[in-house]
Amino acid sequence: MNKTKKRIYLSPPHISGLERDLVQETFESNWIAPLGPQVDAFESEFAEVVGAKHALALSAGTAAIHLALIHLGVGPGDEVLVSSLTFAASANPVVYQGARPVFIDSESASWNMDPDLLAETLTRKARQEKLPKAVILVHLYGQAADIDRIFAICNAYDVPLIEDAAEALGATYKGRSPGTFGKAGIFSFNGNKIITTSGGGMLVSDDADFIAHARKLATQARDPAPHYEHSEIGYNYRLSNVLAAIGRGQLRVLKERVRRKREIFEYYRQALGDLPGIHFMPEAPWGRHNRWLTVITIDPDDFGATREDVRLALEAENIESRPLWKPMHMQPVFRDCEFVGGNVAEELFAKGLCLPSGTAMSEADMARVVEVIGRSRR
Repeated sequence: MNKTKKRIYLSPPHISGLERDLVQETFESNWIAPLGPQVDAFESEFAEVVGAKHALALSAGTAAIHLALIHLGVGPGDEVLVSSLTFAASANPVVYQGARPVFIDSESASWNMDPDLLAETLTRKARQEKLPKAVILVHLYGQAADIDRIFAICNAYDVPLIEDAAEALGATYKGRSPGTFGKAGIFSFNGNKIITTSGGGMLVSDDADFIAHARKLATQARDPAPHYEHSEIGYNYRLSNVLAAIGRGQLRVLKERVRRKREIFEYYRQALGDLPGIHFMPEAPWGRHNRWLTVITIDPDDFGATREDVRLALEAENIESRPLWKPMHMQPVFRDCEFVGGNVAEELFAKGLCLPSGTAMSEADMARVVEVIGRSRR
């Protein structure tokens, strides 16, 4: 690795400056403990931005999925259908509940869950009298899945839909935010996301009872009493008041961050799009991609180098890139789980590479990336 050159990271945080005043306000009020006015304001402002009726700020997007599954009654022996091409956090909470994930392959228009495979699976499960307790639909790399079709399929079998929009804040599906169509939606504010609270997440729903129950569970499931009374198991999942202040500052520049992510994608597309064997993640006709990460696939026969050759060439120049998510059905920890589909997700993993996409990148940074990719061809 050439450590004499500045490190270019995949998707680092980008602080706007607005966060400082809000955090200072929190310190001056001495409201440092979890919960507080910054949390309340962040929930309200976030719900308005995405178009949800209710929002609950949490310690992580994973916590939001977990609480959603608990509220839906997922437990031992149940099945939950999950997009296979995703990060493990989409599936791990299913196992927390003692249930089993069933993984569904992708389609080529958006790289998200294939509606035809979902319909086929639900039809088969209905005949077996073993319908899943929920479907977790992931909106991958900032692009909405074919929500209308998937929502209709779930409704036909009365199976609740949870939308994992961790990567899709600022994207749209027919003018609406992904994460607001199903029974609940989840978002992530991890350090690499389009906006960040350092670590955190949000659960949204139009169902007031859903959010009220999740809120109770997230605060150790305390019953309303002057003493500590608990009638169900709870969790310590609430977001800090300080981190919520950061989130409020970040939320105010969301549109600017999406605009910049799309500019970065367009730079790469124009600079690399004519190279043989290089293809970019498509933008499906039903929505607007937030381009959280610019993702390419590399055909080694046409390009003259593999995805791994390119990744190593970039790393040698102190530039971080990363393969696509390894599909869940290929992960050792899920080797015994059912998988429905073919090899769409597997092929995307074999050829796909995420390029540096931080919104504070300069044109010189992007030019460095392009130059290394160009000379990595054999």
